[in-house]
Amino acid sequence: MAKPFSMIREFHLADWFTLGNAISGTSAMFSLITYIQTKDPLHAYFACALVLIALVFDILDGRIARWRQKSSALGRELDSLADVISFGVTPAIYGYAMGMTGLWDRVILGYFVACGVSRLARYNVTAEQLSDASGKVSHFEGTPIPTSILLVLLLCLAASLGATGSELWFGKYYIANHALHPLALLYALSGSLMISRIPIPKL
Repeated sequence: MAKPFSMIREFHLADWFTLGNAISGTSAMFSLITYIQTKDPLHAYFACALVLIALVFDILDGRIARWRQKSSALGRELDSLADVISFGVTPAIYGYAMGMTGLWDRVILGYFVACGVSRLARYNVTAEQLSDASGKVSHFEGTPIPTSILLVLLLCLAASLGATGSELWFGKYYIANHALHPLALLYALSGSLMISRIPIPKL
């Protein structure tokens, strides 16, 4: 019979920071749901701050793992799952909350999340191939998913200026009777860059 909390005992210190990343991203989504309900921009600011906190956790977990020289397949999978929450799903929900609610908007937001998931899966299966002699990954293929924080910062600025909903920058257009906000195309660009083969040096 498995002992209670046996999996938790396998966690390294870095893994707890990874969980902090996931919890921050989840909390950001809660704030965005509250924003949709209340239209109080304060909750949009909270969501943005929580995504920034998730980024801090994401940076720290890697540095702590290297400092302690302790990493595992479990930690790598945890990191990817946390990144999907904080830098994939949460930015997509942010776009929806700010007014990208048309059919074509939702298609693009779904594409963005799919690209982020695919980018992380590709990294996990090719990490060894991309490693140098020391075992350190020398570069990424495609932009890392945390770069989506730029979209979050842009939309947080829009919220602060009241440029949300019907006032969203660049307006909206109708294609086959369904709405598209041109601003959503930034998500399509971000997602496409993630799944590209562009080499990005790892700092």
